[in-house]
Amino acid sequence: MPANGTKKHVRHRGLTARDLALIAVFAALIAALSVTVAIPFPGSPVPVTLQTLGIMLAPSLLGWKRGSLAVAAFVVLGLAGLPLFAGGRGGLAALALPSSGFIVSWIPAALVIGLLTDLMLRNGRYRLWQGVLVNALGGIVVVYAIGLPWLAVAVQSWEIAAVSGATYLVGDAAKVVLTALIASAVLRAYPIPPAGRPVLDGADQGSGSGGGAA
Repeated sequence: MPANGTKKHVRHRGLTARDLALIAVFAALIAALSVTVAIPFPGSPVPVTLQTLGIMLAPSLLGWKRGSLAVAAFVVLGLAGLPLFAGGRGGLAALALPSSGFIVSWIPAALVIGLLTDLMLRNGRYRLWQGVLVNALGGIVVVYAIGLPWLAVAVQSWEIAAVSGATYLVGDAAKVVLTALIASAVLRAYPIPPAGRPVLDGADQGSGSGGGAA
């Protein structure tokens, strides 16, 4: 603490090589979860996958910045043509599918989970019950709020969309709890440092460098 009694706060700016590596690893993890399990469900155009587990896990462990970038990298690679989406689909044509609303929902979901998880960690530690609520908000409420209306419009049936949502709710709830359990265990055993390089408030002011990216 400085001699004048004021406390300096540490901020983290930009991304380090470690951050980029974590983003790449989690983008690959989401891809692996997406292509290893894709089970068609009768009466619904949306197959059962483990994609949302990866979508929730990345921001839960990495925070909003790295987690959202990992999800965004996965989405961009899939839209670029790699067969990363359910059923081995890829390319911009995936946005024309009834299930494409769920693809659109993943980045907002990761942002919500990451921001709320970061807030939880700043206020103490990762608590399992709070993690369940955070993941449910991002991984179910946000995803369904975007994906199900998109599905209803695409198939011209709110009934099919409602049945699909009800069908997958139990499985998604299980993924929410599993994600919170994994995040709680990992962050307790190995706290992952925040993204970016640590900088003391005011340390780069007046240096003429203009500071780094937030």
